[in-house]
Amino acid sequence: MPDLSAFPITRKWPATQPDRLQLYSLPTPNGVKVSIMLEEIGLPYEPHLVSFETNDQTSPEFLSLNPNNKIPAILDPNGPSGAPLALFESGAILVYLAEKSGELLPQDPAARYQCLQWLMFQMGGIGPMFGQLGFFHKFAGKDYEDKRPRDRYVTESARLLGVLDKHLEGRAWIMGEQYSIADIATFPWVRNLIGFYEAGELVQFERFTNVRRVLEAFLQRPAVTAGLNIPARD
Repeated sequence: MPDLSAFPITRKWPATQPDRLQLYSLPTPNGVKVSIMLEEIGLPYEPHLVSFETNDQTSPEFLSLNPNNKIPAILDPNGPSGAPLALFESGAILVYLAEKSGELLPQDPAARYQCLQWLMFQMGGIGPMFGQLGFFHKFAGKDYEDKRPRDRYVTESARLLGVLDKHLEGRAWIMGEQYSIADIATFPWVRNLIGFYEAGELVQFERFTNVRRVLEAFLQRPAVTAGLNIPARD
């Protein structure tokens, strides 16, 4: 049985199944990327809820695993060399799990890099821009009288949706017929934009017919249905 006692995070979130990958997360667009991935590949894992309401993400125990105080993070007792591996940043975790399982990342070198480029498109564009739009539309930013900051992110979010929509023309998924980590990274954010952020009308989401089509297919996957609610909120 692996010994994870050297990792301070296990003092706040004890591992009841230390032989399994430990997931520290919250069901946000970034958090569910990893829970969906784990459900898709069928790797046994133990989820731990990192509550923002009690500032768990700034606790010394969590910071010992992720000094950037963001979810998700993982602790894999069976890392590449057989030793435990701690890892943060959702994109890096998706690549790690894809390579560990041999799934959801193309094996062909050219296709692999094309998949990674769309993963980076989400990490560098869709996530930050949609998140800023959410702030200025739904949270504290909505009270700002000056709507230019909000409109800046509306315009950029719509532009990114247009890029994605054009790419998806004639494709089942971002990589064509092959479902991949690029889809797992992207579509929780699209769902959040039009759902939780309530910004569908702002970006005129109805016009992005290919994005809508693929989002619907994504949400019908059993692993997605499960992963969107992991870890369960108290």
